[in-house]
Amino acid sequence: MKKILVIEDNKEMVENIAEMLELFNYVVIKALNATTGLEMVLTEKPDLIVCDIMLPDFDGYKVLQTIEENPDTRGTPFIFLTAKAEKSDMRKGMNLGADDYLTKPFDKADLINAVEARLKRNDFLRRTYTRDIDGLMQFIGEAKRFQLHELDSSKYTVKNFAKKTIIYKEGDTPGPVFLINKGKVKTWKMSSDGKEFVSGILSQGDFFGYISVLENKPYSDSATAIDDIELVIIPQPDFFALVTYNQQISAGFIRMLANNISEKEERLLGLAYNSVRARTASALYNLQSKMQDGIIKVSRDNLAGLVGTSPESLIRTLSDFKTEKIIETDGKEIKIADVNMLERIMKFS
Repeated sequence: MKKILVIEDNKEMVENIAEMLELFNYVVIKALNATTGLEMVLTEKPDLIVCDIMLPDFDGYKVLQTIEENPDTRGTPFIFLTAKAEKSDMRKGMNLGADDYLTKPFDKADLINAVEARLKRNDFLRRTYTRDIDGLMQFIGEAKRFQLHELDSSKYTVKNFAKKTIIYKEGDTPGPVFLINKGKVKTWKMSSDGKEFVSGILSQGDFFGYISVLENKPYSDSATAIDDIELVIIPQPDFFALVTYNQQISAGFIRMLANNISEKEERLLGLAYNSVRARTASALYNLQSKMQDGIIKVSRDNLAGLVGTSPESLIRTLSDFKTEKIIETDGKEIKIADVNMLERIMKFS
């Protein structure tokens, strides 16, 4: 059963709210002031909080702010109670991250409807979706239940691109956002001296092209199919709706994008500070996780671009790894033989 914390200094009001909620099989815990309520948030870990704004020690805004500042409690569904109905009060609460607002007096139906809606939305946000066409369609279907009716999954086309096809070029005006359903894509830039720098190797489940869409700037790199690929094409209006409609839906969708963002940040830091040996180890480690059979099938030129070194330096490093029995090679194919040693190189080189 779901657990609900009620923070309200009026004892009669607390008991009335608890009685309403318990009729619908919710477990209710009660606090008569903000300090006790915050303690209970940590010890009881409620699924939802109903909190009055006017409390004797400090107000409900401070309660919500404290909850949102703690990584362990951030995102807990939160409903404000108030005797005021001014729009400024409502706006302040929503800006802090409140999920809903009930103005006293309210009836049982208002309370139960608000609680059930917020709990359902929170379950949606905590659900894990596969990073493919099926997972995306499931996410879109759930998002439409929360008044995001303008989404139209029938517009989400799946297109096939042959190996070496350029999907977009550096400097082009951004179009739709792409999700890789099958295959691999490389993103790359051309340096001032005419050399290709590979900025990323993307595989099934990765989104790309969205940074330029969000910034409303031309593409900062180019994208090319490494092999025959299948892409889900997400129209710009739907993408903007998913990332801007409201905080809850945006948070759920952004989690689907976040792995790709954090990986790029980590790799760029590595380019700046790590040795060629460590960068090669990191590139091999990340690529292996993207290959279904664990065998890395990337040309030496592309791998060199990903590492940020010359093909000659890469080949020497791979030769050292092979001598040290860290990797095994068969033509262009690379297999990790000693993952632990690869991790040590990444950490200490």
